[in-house]
Amino acid sequence: MTEQTDLPLPDAEAGEHGMLYPELYKSLERVRWSMDDDVPWDSFDASLLSEEQALTIRMNAITEWAALPATEMFLRDNLDDSDFCAFISVWFFEEQKHSLVMLEYLRRFRPDLMPTEAELHAVRFPFDTAPPMETLMLHFCGEIRLNHWYRCAAAWHTEPVIRHIYDLIARDEARHGGAYLQYMKRALARGGNPVKAAFARTGMLMAASGRSGKPMHPTNLHVNKALYPNDTVQSRLPDPEWLEYWLDTQIGFDATWEKKVIDMILLNLSRLFDRPIRTLQDLSRFRRELAAAQ
Repeated sequence: MTEQTDLPLPDAEAGEHGMLYPELYKSLERVRWSMDDDVPWDSFDASLLSEEQALTIRMNAITEWAALPATEMFLRDNLDDSDFCAFISVWFFEEQKHSLVMLEYLRRFRPDLMPTEAELHAVRFPFDTAPPMETLMLHFCGEIRLNHWYRCAAAWHTEPVIRHIYDLIARDEARHGGAYLQYMKRALARGGNPVKAAFARTGMLMAASGRSGKPMHPTNLHVNKALYPNDTVQSRLPDPEWLEYWLDTQIGFDATWEKKVIDMILLNLSRLFDRPIRTLQDLSRFRRELAAAQ
């Protein structure tokens, strides 16, 4: 897979009514892949798929199903933003297709590992209400992280069809990050320093996974106090410890990969805030400046 050095920004200049969704829809539609035409199913080689690898596909198929409760959260918490909610219809379709293409892979080649409907439904649970700007930044960073996770996973796999699938999905995640970035730019233009502070605060959280000792992604964060500790998507998987093992031991998502994630987050925040932000220390300093100005 070619090295990703920047987020692909969909064509999304606001129209005469200030809406981003119409152009985002057309931009994403132009590059949308087909499960029938763009996945080389006939290239499958059973000798190149290990049991260990097949099990990880099963777990990722379940994890991607969690786009459903995330969509419900977005629609609930953005009632005053029909433009963004309309975009979420495209995001939801493409994210749910990620689960579907992995389910189709298992159906064709490892039907014994197909998740049950109950296992898929287990990751659908209510998320507590959260501030929309923090959530937007959270998912922007999440798309960057997923892009890198799937690129790393593609390199680890040896079977050509699943490698191709992870490549397709990784590119989707990068485009979604670019779309979220368009909404972040719009939010900054409308909301000024309070929005900057929300983005900077959440950016620190999502870029500091090295300090936290765990992968910082929406599927691994606690989102429902009443259900704690079973209130992360990962905690509701058949194997709640799977994500860390997949990253650390199986695909080898090491410090070099993690640096790519952090650098991508900081690069885009630097452009968003129109000031150099190359390190977490730079971002922390900017947060303090924003706090002092309030």
